[in-house]
Amino acid sequence: MSSVHTSRTRLLTTAAALAIGALSLTACDDGSGVRAEDASPSTSSTASPSASPGSGSSSQDDAKTGADAKPTANGTAAPGNGKTGSGGSGGSHKSGGKAVTCQGSNTKTVAAPLNRPVNHMLLTVTNTGSKTCYLYTYPAVQFGEAQSVPPVIEASKPQAVVTLAPGESGYASVNLSAADGSGKNGHTVKSLTVHFQGRTADEDVPSAAHPSLPAKGVYVDDSLKVTYWQQSMDTAIDW
Repeated sequence: MSSVHTSRTRLLTTAAALAIGALSLTACDDGSGVRAEDASPSTSSTASPSASPGSGSSSQDDAKTGADAKPTANGTAAPGNGKTGSGGSGGSHKSGGKAVTCQGSNTKTVAAPLNRPVNHMLLTVTNTGSKTCYLYTYPAVQFGEAQSVPPVIEASKPQAVVTLAPGESGYASVNLSAADGSGKNGHTVKSLTVHFQGRTADEDVPSAAHPSLPAKGVYVDDSLKVTYWQQSMDTAIDW
C-alpha cells in the first residue's frame, strides 16, 4: 500500500504541474498562434501610427490656404481676403459666384489724356459684370497699327492683384511720349486697343477693349510705356 500511495501521489503532482503549464501558455498566446514574449499591455491597444511633422493635416492646411488666399501681382497666392483663382475661376465673393478675369466683355474701359503728368493718359477699367474680376499684371496697349506693345514700368508693380467688385474701377497710366522731346519716331495715332492678361501666360483672354481717343488723336513716340494696374487712381498717376 505504501508504494501504491506514493506512485499515485506522484501522478497527481505531475498532472497538476502540466495543467498549470498549459494555463500559462494559453495566457501568453496572442490568438494568432504566436506567443508574445514580454509584451507590454499598454502598447497593444493604445499605440497610434507614427507621423512626420505636419503629415496628416496637409490637405486641411492646403484647403485653408486656398480659402484664405489672394493672388499676388504675379499670379501666386498670398494671404488675403478669400479671393483666389484664375481666368474665370477663383474664390467666392459676396457678389455671387466665383471671381473671373477682367476683360473687355465684363468691363468698360475709358482712356483720358492727362494735363498732369504731361504726355500721360489714364486708363480706367470699371467692372460692369455681376462677379468680382481680377485685373492681372498690366494693360497690353496697342496704339494704331503698332505690331508690339509697350513695356511696363516694373517699379509700379503692386503687392497684390487689383480686385474689382461689380461697379468698382481699376487704373493704369500710359506715358505717351518723352516730356523733353527726346523720344524718337513720334507720330499721332487715333485708335487704341487694350488687351487684358490672365493669371498665367497660357490663359486665353480673348475679349479686348477699344476705348475712344480724342478726335485729333494722341501723340506717341518710342518712350511709350505703361504702369501695372493699380487699385487707386492716385497711385496710377504717380508714374
